Amino acid sequence: MNAESHEIVGPGHGPGGSPLAIAISPVLTGRDAYGSMREEILAAAPGAKLIPVSVDGVADESLENVEVLLRGWSMGGDHLDHLVGKAPKLRWIHSVSVGVESVLTPCVRLRGLTVTNGRGVFDQPIAEYAMTMILAICRRLPQLIELQRERTWQPLEAQEMSGVTIGLVGLGGIGCHVAELARPFGARVVAVRRHPGSGSPDGVEVLGGMAALPKLMAISDFVVLAVPLTSETEALVNEDVLAVAKLGSWVINVARGGLIDEVAMLRALRSGPLGGAVLDTFRDEPLPETSQFYRLPNCIVTPHTSWSSGAVLGRTFKVFCDNLRRYGAGEPLLHVVDPELGY
Repeated sequence: MNAESHEIVGPGHGPGGSPLAIAISPVLTGRDAYGSMREEILAAAPGAKLIPVSVDGVADESLENVEVLLRGWSMGGDHLDHLVGKAPKLRWIHSVSVGVESVLTPCVRLRGLTVTNGRGVFDQPIAEYAMTMILAICRRLPQLIELQRERTWQPLEAQEMSGVTIGLVGLGGIGCHVAELARPFGARVVAVRRHPGSGSPDGVEVLGGMAALPKLMAISDFVVLAVPLTSETEALVNEDVLAVAKLGSWVINVARGGLIDEVAMLRALRSGPLGGAVLDTFRDEPLPETSQFYRLPNCIVTPHTSWSSGAVLGRTFKVFCDNLRRYGAGEPLLHVVDPELGY
């Protein structure tokens, strides 16, 4: 027995512990993005076979030897289960998204598959989106654009950021980035988080756990939702919570549509106390053209685009390839999801 036989390698059945085969679905916006990263993936998993699969979980060849799945943005739970059923050797799913509510299916849980996510990949663009919207609303940009469209010269009074309170619901990567971007403007930043005793960024006042959400709503001019969708956060922003919101405040949702009771949100936008909402994500997507949210003058609707930037694809593949190297070396994977917590 030579020295090499004592080397620790990963669980894969390919060369040096790499996976035999890796299934890859369209990664971000439905386009086949992995072609340009093929060499980097193969460098991280030498000898592995790469098998493209559709967003429906269908491949043109057998998935018998697939041990790893790179699950793209658009693959839903039903289609994922279809693929899992065709891949008996599957051990690990990497979801490019941070939210994994559609990945932790009963089938995935029953198989005990390891799930990792794209934690950290989208923090910067999403935080910039949130701050863009806060600044635009403070400077009355939507109304100014409308006045321009009407060819009306009417100066509007703006609000300075030093007089604004930003409430962060969640202090993960996105929440912390929003706090960092807000600091130079002099805004007051408050937050609630699942574990209020954990450390917080400089200048952030943690009000408590999720039970303190009504207090945050009552004092915040802007409430940024940045928590995962779990059984505990489903409809977190409901009629009772909205009823105590600060008069004229705005809710910005860059997380998941399921965090909001949409009927209660529509009522709060029409009748108060909310001044408005910026909604980048909804329970049903694409948002139907018949949705009442499109018709509200105090609601800014964007097509789940807060994450978008030219840099996210490269970061996505870096996270995946770093974990592929760990998989082949038998090292612990990064960003492993706790199926009980849901993130």
